Amino acid sequence: MSENKPRDGVLRVLGVDPAAAGPTGYGVVESDGRSCRILRYGALKVADKIREGSAGAGLEAVHTLICELLREFAPHCLAVESIFSALNVRTALRLAEVRGVVLLAAAQHGVEVHSYAPRLIKASVAGYGHADKRQMQMMVRSLLGMAEVPEPADAADALAVALCHMQQAQFQRRFGLAPEPRKAARGVSAAVRTRPARAEAQPGR
Repeated sequence: MSENKPRDGVLRVLGVDPAAAGPTGYGVVESDGRSCRILRYGALKVADKIREGSAGAGLEAVHTLICELLREFAPHCLAVESIFSALNVRTALRLAEVRGVVLLAAAQHGVEVHSYAPRLIKASVAGYGHADKRQMQMMVRSLLGMAEVPEPADAADALAVALCHMQQAQFQRRFGLAPEPRKAARGVSAAVRTRPARAEAQPGR
């Protein structure tokens, strides 16, 4: 497993927002502690693959995507959203399956995984644990200095997961402890406020 330290002062994170039915979002972000840039983001739509084959075909597509991203960008860690406890049993099981193949891909490539609750991600990025998708998109755009709102929302959520980990990692490096969510929101603004950067967006496959 790779160490939770930036390589050559640069921390590169693959953020993943697994979905039970809709697209699974992904975003690759790197930061030197002063500025941050997006390397790629998008969302994988597996509905067509599921209709063509089976639920297993959709899981295989997610696994293939994560493996490709890990090989191409070699992130030092992967950050993924945890399962929301209020989901119904069927949805929770489906989401667990998707997270499972994401974790499998990370393990196969020896990449460290960090899981964050949805409320912590929202509090860290938007300063509010109940922020809606549009609010998250706007905050991700602001924090990453993007020219446009990241689309689709699933991709913005994945970028938010990566930003949440970067904020957590920075606090741990500085103080050796994890901050409260409200403090995290302020920390993200200082840690990843950036100059506008060109991103390679891939909204679907």
